[in-house]
Amino acid sequence: MTVRLALFDCDGTLVDGQAGVCNAMDAAFADVGLPPPDRHLVRRIVGLSLPQAIHQLAPAADESLRAAADVAYRSRFRAAREGGSLVEPLYEGIPKLVADLSAAGWVLGVATGKSQRGLEHCLATHGLSARFATLQTADHHPSKPHPAMVLAALAETGAKPADCVMIGDTVFDIAMAGAAGVRALGVDWGYHTAAELLDAGAEAVARDPAHLKELIG
Repeated sequence: MTVRLALFDCDGTLVDGQAGVCNAMDAAFADVGLPPPDRHLVRRIVGLSLPQAIHQLAPAADESLRAAADVAYRSRFRAAREGGSLVEPLYEGIPKLVADLSAAGWVLGVATGKSQRGLEHCLATHGLSARFATLQTADHHPSKPHPAMVLAALAETGAKPADCVMIGDTVFDIAMAGAAGVRALGVDWGYHTAAELLDAGAEAVARDPAHLKELIG
């Protein structure tokens, strides 16, 4: 039996997590004595694993300072999540898209730069945990655009590359899909532009979740 796998990025694709990321990054940089990063640049690196993201935001800082910022970010983000102040709203139309794809027989998964705990909390908050059969996170894989997350999802679900589509809002997602040999679709409601996604190799960019469903096929 053919397994059709639709893999989603999380922040910028399923949920709008930019506020939580920006707030935690501001606090973490302040904790270690670094100047606050430009929020536009922070949004641009959403999707990368945390060490790579901090390296891009503070390239002149020494390794020990970036490592301290990594620890501080995790602590700040966890505190926001556990304190109930973290807001990661689903984009409009995502619950219907997820339900429709599941009903059509698609196996769903997530490949994200979030931690496993953070992803599980996000999906549980929105009542979507049962919808996703495979969760690939930064805890267990190299940062995007390395193909490890996609390859692990394929192995876990039994899907072949030709029957998998990766959906994301950044060039990191599109490049990861290309490295893994699977289809790549972009979404234009996230953190990189449609032109950037197409230039990176996306076969198309969805303007909204209903359009995305049509593109997935």
